Amino acid sequence: MRLVGVQHFPPMDRVIFGQAAAEAVLAEAQRLGATRVYLVVSHTLNTTTDEIEKIRAKLGDRYAGAFDGVPQHTTRASAVEIAKAATAAGADLLIAVGGGSVVDVVKIVTVCMEHEIFDEEGLDGYELTAGAPGVPVSSKSFRAPTVRSIVVPTTLSGGEYNAGALVTDTRRDWKQIFHHPLMMPRAIILDPQITIHTPEILWLGSGTRSMDHGIEALCSGFGTPLVDAVVTEGIGLLAEGLRRCKADPLDLEARRLAQYGSWLSAFGLQTRVPMGASHAIGHVLGGTFGVPHYLITPVLMPHVLRYNRSSTEDAQRRIAAALGAAGRSAATAVEQLVQELGLPGKLSDVGIQPTDYGRIGEIAVKSVFAPVNPRPLAQPADVVALLETTKDLVAA
Repeated sequence: MRLVGVQHFPPMDRVIFGQAAAEAVLAEAQRLGATRVYLVVSHTLNTTTDEIEKIRAKLGDRYAGAFDGVPQHTTRASAVEIAKAATAAGADLLIAVGGGSVVDVVKIVTVCMEHEIFDEEGLDGYELTAGAPGVPVSSKSFRAPTVRSIVVPTTLSGGEYNAGALVTDTRRDWKQIFHHPLMMPRAIILDPQITIHTPEILWLGSGTRSMDHGIEALCSGFGTPLVDAVVTEGIGLLAEGLRRCKADPLDLEARRLAQYGSWLSAFGLQTRVPMGASHAIGHVLGGTFGVPHYLITPVLMPHVLRYNRSSTEDAQRRIAAALGAAGRSAATAVEQLVQELGLPGKLSDVGIQPTDYGRIGEIAVKSVFAPVNPRPLAQPADVVALLETTKDLVAA
């Protein structure tokens, strides 16, 4: 039971569910009085389906332009390119339709537009670095963005529920965090129908990444009773929804259930409960080693759970129960789910070898999340020890 803490609430308007994306986007544009709506969208959706055209058609004269070239890992280059184009188009509202990279780039674009940052170097100094545990800092502060965003997620990654953005500085191959409370989208639109086009491995894998948010919040020393209750429910809904989606990819109710699970699992992240080792290390696996974001949790979370087990026994029992594996270790429960979903389960499956562990550790300990992991990651050797945990070293 949590005895001391603070419950934060996010500066967002609402989550809209049960409505088709195009109709909901138009309704939100009308509600906000937007007359120049700029779309940042999935390239695949834009070029192989009519989903984006449906939104354009609904917006009519409000449509101001679109960009569909966001790379897999959001980059500074794509952010400033979009900011320049959206500014030139006179955009007064941004709409993101796509996965985590599309969502993150729209968030950082809002502050790039506010500060007229149209080159990569302009973001220097705004990135968050580790300060006191749980209190990340930056040398520069963003002004509140005037142009805000609405998000229509097509994956389950859950990044749309928080005010931070992950952006890769390709000059150093480092994934950095940028934050302002009003980078948070004004509204999120959950439409299971539009997700039918999402590749199965991306849909299922991103669901595990969203589950990661709930797991790390539940294990965090900075959580609250409300967060614990909400994310535990979210983990369970995700597990059920993902299993049903694996059995029948066209089951819209299963997709809706998974979306609800992603929403609830992200509640800790949404209310500023700091994440832990899975995020500190996962950002390095993605930003430096190119591991797809949606494959990070399947190969990394069992290591994190085993490393943190002695400090998070109660939380891990709740995790295992939510995954339908009461009485087993949380790490084993996650591995079982990953196997059921047909996702890779080992670091080597995504190209990470033991010879990479030292480099991963050098970068990960600089993360804002390293000091707030239940077992703080104080030096690269701690990260190496985490990555080396196995069933043989810590009983399942």
